[in-house]
Amino acid sequence: NSFLRRVFYAVKFKSLKLLLSNDITSESRILYYRTIAERVAKIAPFLTFDRDPYIVIADGKVYWIADAYTTSNRYPYSEPMQLNGGKINYIRNSVKVVVDAYNGDVVFYQADADDPILKTYATIFPGTFRPMSEMPKSLVSHLRYPEDIFTLQTAAYSVYHMDDPQIFYNKEDQWEIPAIAAEGEGASRTGAIPPMQPRHIIMKLPGEKKEEYILMLPFTPRAKDNLSAWMVARNDGENYGKLSVYRFPKDKLVFGPKQIIGRINQDPEISQQISLWSQGGSQVIQGPLLVIPIEESLLYVRPLYLKAVAGKIPELKRVVVAYENKIAMEETLEEGLMRIFGGGTGARPQGTATARPQAAPSQDIQERIRRAAGAYEEALRAQRDGDWTRYGEAIKRLGDILKQ
Repeated sequence: NSFLRRVFYAVKFKSLKLLLSNDITSESRILYYRTIAERVAKIAPFLTFDRDPYIVIADGKVYWIADAYTTSNRYPYSEPMQLNGGKINYIRNSVKVVVDAYNGDVVFYQADADDPILKTYATIFPGTFRPMSEMPKSLVSHLRYPEDIFTLQTAAYSVYHMDDPQIFYNKEDQWEIPAIAAEGEGASRTGAIPPMQPRHIIMKLPGEKKEEYILMLPFTPRAKDNLSAWMVARNDGENYGKLSVYRFPKDKLVFGPKQIIGRINQDPEISQQISLWSQGGSQVIQGPLLVIPIEESLLYVRPLYLKAVAGKIPELKRVVVAYENKIAMEETLEEGLMRIFGGGTGARPQGTATARPQAAPSQDIQERIRRAAGAYEEALRAQRDGDWTRYGEAIKRLGDILKQ
């Protein structure tokens, strides 16, 4: 509350209130650099930060957790890769940063105490980094695998999964991350399409006994659109940080995300409905593509929203469901699942006319479809609310129901 400090802050923020107000005392605190990315970067500009900090609730308080990397572009005999607009050839997720959402307190924890670069920084700036053992267990249980390093690892593995020298040299079995239109954009998007971003989901992995929280990204063969494998990063307990790859049989065609979106856009019924909406001046928005692994195949779900010319909030109009070679569009997920898994009107296989009506599903199937629709609606509500824990739990319930 010294006069000199008030003068400096009044000049910095261009406000005489800081200089003249009688409400400012020695107990007053001023918070600036309030965005998470800006705040942590000001404290440790020598670290590289993940683009996706996440919020958690622990011990009755709200915290932001950000992943920080030690990086270099001078590591010998290491292939450079792109990260945040620059090239690196060394990266370690060495630091976990915890920010108190109420008062802005920032704590840096050494997630990888063996990293030589972090050891150097810790020597230069003593007291900046705390041992990981000091992080409260209530926060440790919320830690998740960082997305940026997972994206780099999947990019590297798409090439280095080939262990036969001849196949590797000729790149005969190279994979790539499928590229699809960004979420929320229409089907007519032009220009370069970025690769898919990793997805968090709760599911039971093949061979495991219980569900867990994972980070997932699929692979397609180079220059092809069908799926070849998917990689997961595990987040729970002692499995944290473990990467697993699950390959699809080469003799079985599993449609990839790009193929599914292409089928959605080319389907006569769907394209006709989208054209009809667009003629009225409304904007058709294709929502996020939900991918649910089911045994040796995948179930895809994508909502279609309609935004009126003068409206601000898009309205959910249809839900598209695709499984193997079947695709259906209905007003609700329940009706879409009915068509895919035994509904009355039948789902159309690709390249065929409308299928003959099938027998009505049993009461048990109808009940499971109703529960699946309820879980999906709950996931959409949680997504709109930004409650990713509730979103993951709803997706888990949806996956469990569909696997029954």
